[in-house]
Amino acid sequence: MKLILLILYFAVLIGIGIYCRKHATDVNGFVLGGRSVGPWLTAFAYGTSYFSAVVFVGYAGQFGWKYGIAATWAGLGNAAIGSLLAWRILGRRTRIMTQHLDSATMPQFFAKRFGSKPLQIGASAIIFIFMIPYTASLYNGLSRLFGMAFDIDYTVCIILMAVLTAVYVISGGYMATAINDFIQGIIMLFGIVTIIVAVLKTQGGLMQALDSLARVSDPSVSDTPGIFNSFFGPDPINLGFVVILTSLGTWGLPQMVQKFYAIKDEQSIKLGTVISTFFALVIAGGSYFLGGFGRLFSDRVDVATEGFDAIIPAMLSGLSPILIALVVILVLSASMSTLSSLVIASSSTLTIDFIKDNVIKDMKDKAQVLCMRLLIVVFIAISSILALIQYKSSITFIAQLMGISWGAMAGAFLAPFMYALYSKRVSKASCWVCFIGSTVLMIANMICKDAFPDWLKSPINAGAIAMLAGIVIVPIVSLFTKAPDKELVDGAFDCYNKRASVRQLTALDE
Repeated sequence: MKLILLILYFAVLIGIGIYCRKHATDVNGFVLGGRSVGPWLTAFAYGTSYFSAVVFVGYAGQFGWKYGIAATWAGLGNAAIGSLLAWRILGRRTRIMTQHLDSATMPQFFAKRFGSKPLQIGASAIIFIFMIPYTASLYNGLSRLFGMAFDIDYTVCIILMAVLTAVYVISGGYMATAINDFIQGIIMLFGIVTIIVAVLKTQGGLMQALDSLARVSDPSVSDTPGIFNSFFGPDPINLGFVVILTSLGTWGLPQMVQKFYAIKDEQSIKLGTVISTFFALVIAGGSYFLGGFGRLFSDRVDVATEGFDAIIPAMLSGLSPILIALVVILVLSASMSTLSSLVIASSSTLTIDFIKDNVIKDMKDKAQVLCMRLLIVVFIAISSILALIQYKSSITFIAQLMGISWGAMAGAFLAPFMYALYSKRVSKASCWVCFIGSTVLMIANMICKDAFPDWLKSPINAGAIAMLAGIVIVPIVSLFTKAPDKELVDGAFDCYNKRASVRQLTALDE
């Protein structure tokens, strides 16, 4: 039954990729689906790109163990900040200005918004450096689940996932990814609810599980009775940094912001905001809520030797074969949807922002699409090799680098991109300060962690600080550095002055 479900699932993915070939004949179609993607596809593409096996297996297990049921705050933050506010603050303006500037990637936006080719190359370098390790980390959550569910070597699992993702992304581009993300999102919604109910049932139901969690004690964490069943958990400060990194980070990640480029119309933005927020509430809230009960399964897992990634698989090991098959497909869905989003963002950035005009002059549209397809193969191959090296040699830095990747990219891009949509005064210098400051901070955190104060040694805390610092730094630096060219900025902001007809219910006649 498990194999039948997997085969059916894979057949659907490939079929959609082949069906969507007609939408992927030019750069606009391959990267943005012709900017005609509706609310359901856009919202699910956003949500499935947001949540991968890293969240379900890694973060949910780790933070659920550390903070107990209070880890659910991370999921609530993902829904409120990472989805609702992201759509409200960035969605419409991103769609309007990127179309006006004819930009298909985030680095291209910086180049045209600020009239700076070096900014474009700098942004593309940051994405190239930090996207591949992030991509490799997606495979990490699959190893234990496949070991639990199938007698299949992990190498086969990685190759299978890589090949299938490459087939449908190369065939159908963004439209195939969006449609598959919708299917994968439905699986994730149904799967997470079913699994939570099944796992809690093994503990006597929700109330019994909460009562049991209240009786768990760990003197090394806190002497307070019932701390893992409390509202804010044993360490609310560090939990707050987790919420900031995993929620605010989406505002500056290229593969997330790029979803707004492709939105069809105003109605799609409004409906997409609601759908995306609901999706995040169920998936992220459900994952962290489930992870909060991890300590009830301490008899099945030794965290000291097996690590946090073993917690969620241990919680699921007692489920029926059908539910385990559902779990495997859920995690595959989460990982493949995020992987497809990352490789499209990486290949399009490298092609449009680096190879085009810099390496190959006058690069035609079809040549760009071919180059992106070839680079998708390269990126997936490199990330697969890194994942295999990590698995075979037990090197952990690749998994740790996922947090560093989020911190570096979101810290570099979040503030400059957001302010550039709203303010004419943002300067090129402020962008460079964020680009350089965030990458240096996160690389230093990886290489010489011991030089940092205790509260800043965690890449999660460092990444959160990089994002928050950028929000303060950009307006201050812009105030004391050369203002951008007035004609250039006015031309970019003209897009907001274009008149649009709306229903009288939205606005009365003048």
